[in-house]
Amino acid sequence: MSSRSIRQASVLRRSSLALALAMGMGLTGTVYAQATTGSLFGSAEPGETVQITSQTGVTRTTTVGENGRYNFGNLPLGSYKVSLLKGGAVVDSRDNVELRVNAGTDVSFAAAATAASASNLEGVTVVGTALPPIDVSSVDSRTVITQTQLKQLPLGRSAEAIALLAPGVSPGATGTGVASPTGQALVSFAGSSVNENAYYVNGMNTTDPINGYGGIVLPYGAIDQQEILTGGYGAQYGRSAGGVINVVGRRGTNEFHFGGQLLFTPKWGKADPKNINFAKGSPSEGERYQYRADNKDWEAIASAYAGGPLIKDKLFAFIAVEGARREGTNVGSVSTTRTTQYRYDDPKLYGKIDWNINDSNILELTGASYKDEYSGGIYAYDNDTNTRGAYRNAATIENTKQTMWLAKYTSYITDTLTLTAQYGKQKTAFFTRPAQTDPDLIYITGAGNQNPAYNGGVAGGIANAQNLRDIDDPRHESKGSNYRLDLAWTLGDHTLTAGIDNQNTQDNNDGTFIYGNNGYSWSYGTVQQGASTIAGGQVTAPVGTPYYVAQYRMTTAASVRVKQRAQYVEDKWQLNDNILLSIGLRNDQFTNYNSAGQAYIAQTKPQWAPRLGGSWDVYGDSTFKVYANAGRYYLALPAAPALRGASASYYTNTYFSYTGIDPSNGYPTGLTPLNTVRGVGAPISTNNEYGQTPDPNVVTARGVKAEYQDEFIAGFDKTLGTNWTYGAKLTLRKLGNAIDDYCDTGVVQDAFAAKGYDVDSQKWDQVGCYLFNPGRANTFQVGNAAGGYDSIDLSNKDLGFPHLKRKYYSAEFHLDRQKGDGNWWGTVSYTYSRLYGNSEGQVDTDAGTRSSPSVTQAWDNAPLMVYSNGTLANDHKHALKAYGAYQITPEWMVAGNIAIVSGAPRNCYGGFGPNQEDAGYGVDSYHWCNGQPSPPGSGSRLPITHTVSLSTEYRPAFADHKLAFSIEVFNLLNEQQKTQSYPYYGVSSAPDPEYRRALTYQTPRSVRFGATYDF
Repeated sequence: MSSRSIRQASVLRRSSLALALAMGMGLTGTVYAQATTGSLFGSAEPGETVQITSQTGVTRTTTVGENGRYNFGNLPLGSYKVSLLKGGAVVDSRDNVELRVNAGTDVSFAAAATAASASNLEGVTVVGTALPPIDVSSVDSRTVITQTQLKQLPLGRSAEAIALLAPGVSPGATGTGVASPTGQALVSFAGSSVNENAYYVNGMNTTDPINGYGGIVLPYGAIDQQEILTGGYGAQYGRSAGGVINVVGRRGTNEFHFGGQLLFTPKWGKADPKNINFAKGSPSEGERYQYRADNKDWEAIASAYAGGPLIKDKLFAFIAVEGARREGTNVGSVSTTRTTQYRYDDPKLYGKIDWNINDSNILELTGASYKDEYSGGIYAYDNDTNTRGAYRNAATIENTKQTMWLAKYTSYITDTLTLTAQYGKQKTAFFTRPAQTDPDLIYITGAGNQNPAYNGGVAGGIANAQNLRDIDDPRHESKGSNYRLDLAWTLGDHTLTAGIDNQNTQDNNDGTFIYGNNGYSWSYGTVQQGASTIAGGQVTAPVGTPYYVAQYRMTTAASVRVKQRAQYVEDKWQLNDNILLSIGLRNDQFTNYNSAGQAYIAQTKPQWAPRLGGSWDVYGDSTFKVYANAGRYYLALPAAPALRGASASYYTNTYFSYTGIDPSNGYPTGLTPLNTVRGVGAPISTNNEYGQTPDPNVVTARGVKAEYQDEFIAGFDKTLGTNWTYGAKLTLRKLGNAIDDYCDTGVVQDAFAAKGYDVDSQKWDQVGCYLFNPGRANTFQVGNAAGGYDSIDLSNKDLGFPHLKRKYYSAEFHLDRQKGDGNWWGTVSYTYSRLYGNSEGQVDTDAGTRSSPSVTQAWDNAPLMVYSNGTLANDHKHALKAYGAYQITPEWMVAGNIAIVSGAPRNCYGGFGPNQEDAGYGVDSYHWCNGQPSPPGSGSRLPITHTVSLSTEYRPAFADHKLAFSIEVFNLLNEQQKTQSYPYYGVSSAPDPEYRRALTYQTPRSVRFGATYDF
């Protein structure tokens, strides 16, 4: 939907001579940069003076232009008094005008001023904020949630949980481990991958630089407003093909405020989670995979804030702290025979200082930190009696700490010229201390693929107590710095903005290696029926049995960085009294460096991203708006792909047949090494990762282009009576380009040979996988004997791939009610959407953490993309959302949040089909299942979810309504539908027993109790 928010201000209180007040013509509101500001605009008699005064004492004045319009741009959020001056005296005013982030607020005086002049009065007083609910000064699509609404609604305490209120935003899958660095679940905007979003705090880009997973988390009580941009945003925003989550923190004012809150979610207030059983049709149908009924925890949260003037009208401070502790139990799958008693400690801190140097210059300083600490103990578990046994060892200790600081300077050089400069840094430190497990015990994967003749037919196979396969480098950290410079100039009917947006990010000491003294893990597998080889033809299959085992070894270690630069210009042109045009152009440049500091991707030529939009104020009174926009959005490659794709890495499997399985630990016995193209028993790396450092001139296809997406939006918003607004919007998105890795170097070798090159003299040992543009022609290089490079052009047909496709379209409808002079507010939205194609984007939901962004398995080899076109993982066909609050009495309030969302499509991956080539990717990678093609989404969908959350709050009059007691019930109906399932079928001769079992269910019902005091 268009730019909107639920305003809950009091009704306008009019004097008798102000009853004829009418809103004037719309005017461009100047808002720019990664917005933390709003604007005031309106109409009055030409030549009159309009004055505004903020809560912090800053006063600005401007003269109404010849066209009868005035504008104050780039204003800090907060409450303002807007006054019309005539002969130096106030003749009309609006008090308590609340600004919304990145939005313009229309405060017009034309009719009132005329009335005052005609009556020859000294002053007309108009107090209140009954302002137009539709922002005709913007062309983007956004939802703004205010601090007041956050206090009222039953919500999870994260930016992503807030973002889910917006139409077109859906929850990302969590069952495969994809989450933010501090464990927050991620979201998808309009079908895009969960890492294609941008996160901002007070104007600074805080997006995770490694994978693009989430951003820095603030204390919940520190959030003033959260803006959720779902499309159509201007040239000032970039590096996002999904959406933007823009959090604006609170600030101090001339009034001193403080408060605190205690929240408690008891274990007894949580419903039992549903157990996970093997799915219908599985060889182990009905048997238990994981007992979860006791997997519950309790949580306590304590928070406090304080803010006010250090020097009245000059210097202000605000600080917020929050501490959370969660303790509980997690029983593992049956094969692990263990349970974990865990504890999370999550302290957060936020601080902000604002210095009004004078009425024309403001300096802001922001700091924030968040720590996520995990610890626990591992115990034996008896799955027959569902009882905990003896203590085994301590769990892995994980400690992730995020910090950021930002300095921002704003100068109102003249009434029409504003300069903003900001610089900030962020850092995330990752510390892992391995569990105190037996370092001699070897980790087992793929136990479900064991030969049942050797494991006694145990459902899920035989594993052991080792819960660590690999561990991370404890020195791991990421860093980022962000510098912006923006200039806005109002020139008649034009508001011109231009700026630069520079960012540098680093991923230091990012490494993983096999845990334990043995240096490897065991991985069981099965051979495709009728196949004579495995591992892409590099290994001869065992004779007389479809079962084998691989000894897996791996290690990675690198420090890499990314440099991003951008410039933009935008003109908001008030074409006439009713029509606003927004014409913008952004140029992004991206450079990615490997561990040796060499650029392996240099996208430094202009990447022009036009942003065009228009807003038509149909009646000229901000009650009916028709809008449209079109734009291109580029997305940089994050740091993570360099870890494997452009830096030294070692990933090998050594293959064996076996004649037995040790029932005490799941180890294979009677091993016989299998023959390979490198010799009997030689380690094999499907992607040629044997520890060599890739040549940066070779690892990437020459001239590789950045990912981009084109978007088109059209819609309208209209008022319905005094307090209601409704509207509709159509959206079309099309992914135009992507980057992924291509690993079938044999095709490239054959192409060189066909051109007459001596491939034996070329340096193929330097080639692992190429980063390339899937679905189009690419130019590949390889080192030659002379010390130079040979290159060859291959068309998409030569590579054997389909064309890249990801298309999203939606129709959205919304109905909003402002509180106004009533006692309730609310919003309802319905979105119908479709998402289809053959590329989800940078992230593969089904693979999850098995792959890094932009180095998914999907485009590794052409056979993997046969039958790949279909409904994609983030497709949720129908989504109905409703939320709001009702003030029953001055003491009692109830609120609700409802979401009814279609389930995602189920996918199925198996072995290669009868007419397909074996690419060496096992029996869980091809779009072929149970003897037939299985394009994405060709099977059934996951169930519709109905999530109803309610809250009630009591603010007793004896405490002047400053003290509150609350009860929140999340998932009131305790619906626990399956939200993600295991997609790997295996082969018909030996189907994977885990196929279609639940990976995740809806979170069970829980009750949270709270006590709050606000002064």
